[in-house]
Amino acid sequence: MQEILLPLYPWLKAGHIIFMVFWMAGLFILPRQMIYLHPYGADSPESDVWADRMGKLRKIILTPSLIVVWVLGLALMSAIGAHTQGWFHAKLLLVLILTGYHGWMVAKAKAMLRGERPLTEKQLRLWGEVPGIMLALIVILVVVKPF
Repeated sequence: MQEILLPLYPWLKAGHIIFMVFWMAGLFILPRQMIYLHPYGADSPESDVWADRMGKLRKIILTPSLIVVWVLGLALMSAIGAHTQGWFHAKLLLVLILTGYHGWMVAKAKAMLRGERPLTEKQLRLWGEVPGIMLALIVILVVVKPF
């Protein structure tokens, strides 16, 4: 498998980075959209507008990007044998946590669209910082390879 993937490595890496940027952008936007939805009731016209926007974000950007990031990331891992390196194990753990965060935020967004308010605006602002922190840690692991 390595002999097939290694020549494609630069293309796999470029695609991985591109779709990671799309995924992170979606994860940055979703909590902000949830904050904008917060003051409106489930049956308001504004809620319908935000429901449409959040649905498009999820279906067009978030979920497809997540899938592509994982597929290309696993291909990159196979191409260079990263699964034997400590930095990769740490990165994989952070990506798993970020994937869980993704699912959790989507679930909270769907609850909000039903009229529930599971998180306060302040909590949404704080949770909105998670992707940036995770991104910084992941980039450091990949570039610096501290272990």
